[in-house]
Amino acid sequence: MTNLSPYGQAVDPTVDDDLERHGFCVLRDIASKTEIAEIDHALDPRFAATPFCQGGFYGPRTKRFGGLLKRIPAVERLVRHPAIMRLVRLVLDPWCDTIQLNLTQALELHPGATAQFPHRDQDMWRGPTGEIEYLVNVMWPISPFKAENGATLIWPGSHNAGSTQDAQPVAVEAEPGSAIFFLGSTLHGAGANMTGAIRRGIIVSYCLGWLKPYENQWLTYPPDAARAFDPELAALVGYQQHRPNLGNYDGQCPSILLEGNPPEYLAAIDALRPDQEGALAEFLDQQRAGQLPPAGGIAEIGAGRNKREVKSNG
Repeated sequence: MTNLSPYGQAVDPTVDDDLERHGFCVLRDIASKTEIAEIDHALDPRFAATPFCQGGFYGPRTKRFGGLLKRIPAVERLVRHPAIMRLVRLVLDPWCDTIQLNLTQALELHPGATAQFPHRDQDMWRGPTGEIEYLVNVMWPISPFKAENGATLIWPGSHNAGSTQDAQPVAVEAEPGSAIFFLGSTLHGAGANMTGAIRRGIIVSYCLGWLKPYENQWLTYPPDAARAFDPELAALVGYQQHRPNLGNYDGQCPSILLEGNPPEYLAAIDALRPDQEGALAEFLDQQRAGQLPPAGGIAEIGAGRNKREVKSNG
């Protein structure tokens, strides 16, 4: 691709509109160049020791490695940046009880790297498309992103099953300290590095708490590693339950593993959503009153409660 249109819009209050209309937005200068330089310096020895990727998708002129929270602690400031987390929750909260970290990955695009195969990250789960957003991505430039050095290519309007017929990508140019935020349903890929310099970036992605994440967080951050994390960060990497009881350890929240060796024998504890708690309470009341439960169980009770609430509100 040689006739790429660079995208270099300045930061303004319309980032939410950009995200909704185009499937991506750029938050400019939200991190200091000093902290990005600190992270860049910390990446040096690991990139030097990391071999090139294998396979046409990752690219044989690309280096990648994950697990950044245990390897470069300063990355936590990017992962939990308030402006980023606001958008993450705006997109994902309607579809889940909790969000989780999907991936942290540092990448280097070396001279001669060709453009990456265009893709939508949500396709890894093969779920229904066009409404649900399964994940969001944040690309943090560690070196300047330019059209000529392989800046991320994005197809505007390709999100939510949008058409890409006759669409052309834009090369999203950004400086260190800015963040490129795009939806998991947005078609994208790394550009070709046609310069003589390496292009560095960090990708952080977040997904719905009921999905299997791209990076196996529990193996990447086992309890011995996660004990050093702030409780909110530990929850983000998987030490929490997604109600009802999804991701439990022996019937309890897996955060119990961060308190040391748990007892051999644990009592399983309910972790239900408010609507399930209400339906369960009604079910137990019916039992105490000697009424037969509905054939559909809690789901039928919940549906009945919703109808009554709509009628009383109407």
